[in-house]
Amino acid sequence: MNDSSEKSLWHLFVEGDVNAFSTLFKTYYTQLHNYGLKISGNPTITEDCLQTFFVYLYDNRKNIGDIVHIRSYLFVSFRRALLKHLKKERKFTTYDDVFENSGVFEFSAEELLIEQEIISIKVQTLKHLLNSLSTRERECIYLKFYTGLSTKEISSVMNISYQSVLNTLQKAFAKLRIKSNSSATKQAFRIV
Repeated sequence: MNDSSEKSLWHLFVEGDVNAFSTLFKTYYTQLHNYGLKISGNPTITEDCLQTFFVYLYDNRKNIGDIVHIRSYLFVSFRRALLKHLKKERKFTTYDDVFENSGVFEFSAEELLIEQEIISIKVQTLKHLLNSLSTRERECIYLKFYTGLSTKEISSVMNISYQSVLNTLQKAFAKLRIKSNSSATKQAFRIV
């Protein structure tokens, strides 16, 4: 979900749109649930707390205000609610005690392997996209984004006009945009 659609959804949610609330719930429930399991190690506590969190969100939506980064807000707020619940339930004195004594926030070997595979697929896809450009376009992109040269400096290095650098970069981005709209490319970057 991109930022503008997320903000529109949030605005509708704050106004009381039940469908917007349902979409927020469906979009973020699994991510928040998995994160909560890492913290609590207990599916029942995580689910109860997450349900309570979403009810609280809906009941207090008018008081929440304008949120710039909705996903971050939801993760921070849910984490806070879950830790508060765990602190109360386990009688810990600080939030750090919850983490230190639970020992559940660990990564499995499978999670790390999956993440490495996802990164590898994305790198290969990006490499394929960039290598499909002309030599001049690849050189411009390399100089602009991998060495950090300004457009004026690229013009000097490549011995072409300033406008030619701009045109070359624009053509390269147009090609990348078209190629990145293929279903295979979209799938590769949607894996996460």
